[in-house]
Amino acid sequence: MSDRDREVLTEPPVAGNEADTLVGSLERQRATFAWKCADLDEAGLRATVGLSTMTLGGLCKHLAFVEDYYFTFRLNGEALGPPFDAVDFDAEPDWEWRTSLDDSPASLYALWHGAVARSRIALAEALARGGPDQLIRHTWPDGRTPSLRRMMVDLIEEYARHTGHADLIRESVDGRTGEDPPA
Repeated sequence: MSDRDREVLTEPPVAGNEADTLVGSLERQRATFAWKCADLDEAGLRATVGLSTMTLGGLCKHLAFVEDYYFTFRLNGEALGPPFDAVDFDAEPDWEWRTSLDDSPASLYALWHGAVARSRIALAEALARGGPDQLIRHTWPDGRTPSLRRMMVDLIEEYARHTGHADLIRESVDGRTGEDPPA
């Protein structure tokens, strides 16, 4: 990851509207995750902790998939693009975790950055169309259709959980700790 990740680090507004608070929280999670994964070589991105097989590279690829899945498929009802469009996730549910071991740091970082950039555009367009109350295109198996608000909260939760994983892995690699990237 790079200095551009630190550029988008924002605190959610102290007394902002709902959309700005949700976007600010998501951006803070993204920036903190990016900092935890930044500036690593293949060994650093492949490091594990304890018995876990989770790696920072796997987290990058997984969150790239999650970004595209949420903002391309769930929000807009569109088909996923490469590389995710060629994967049978029913047959290979851990595809992104397993295949990240074959990817270079540059390709993992580029995949995640590209997914985040597409997501930012899709989210801005959706918020301009109707705010967090609007329903997304994806309907759950039980027939309910969540709002954009719920989708954003789910994505914030996904990042918060995986940033916690990244905290532990990164500390084991080189001792990097902390909640926010240095200013």
